Amino acid sequence: MTSRTCLPWPHKCLRTAAAPVDEITDEIRAIWQDMIDTMEAMPGVGLAANQIGILKRLAVVDASEERGKAVRMANPEILHASVHLRPHEEASPNLPGVSATIERPRAVTVRFTASDGTVREQDFVGLWATSVQHQIDHLNGKLYFDHLSKTKRDMLLRRAKKLKG
Repeated sequence: MTSRTCLPWPHKCLRTAAAPVDEITDEIRAIWQDMIDTMEAMPGVGLAANQIGILKRLAVVDASEERGKAVRMANPEILHASVHLRPHEEASPNLPGVSATIERPRAVTVRFTASDGTVREQDFVGLWATSVQHQIDHLNGKLYFDHLSKTKRDMLLRRAKKLKG
């Protein structure tokens, strides 16, 4: 398959909520494979389809040590989130060179349609949970820095703009 280019911030796809996926087709499976190839090329632990300009509710996550354990998700939604928060340094290939520590629930239960077309519920913990939440934010047109205060967000975006030249 193919590694795709991640759209540069502030591309409008990054602020657009993605449309639900009606069925899992070979085209959807091919998009997931391109997303995994793109995620591995970064390297990263997750990718949402709108990051590469596809406005469908598709995400992939692989926070495994050995790699090759990507979870392919269509229409992911969080059913339950733990009250315990976990801070983690987050970044995005759409806004290279900057990152911020974001606190998110340490564990989440997510319902999604899997690559075989079945609807599943799966628990994610630690970095897996952080990545799933980060990807669902993308699918909703949000980025990690939206969780920062206005002052911190403005500083981060100014720094990114400066790095871009």
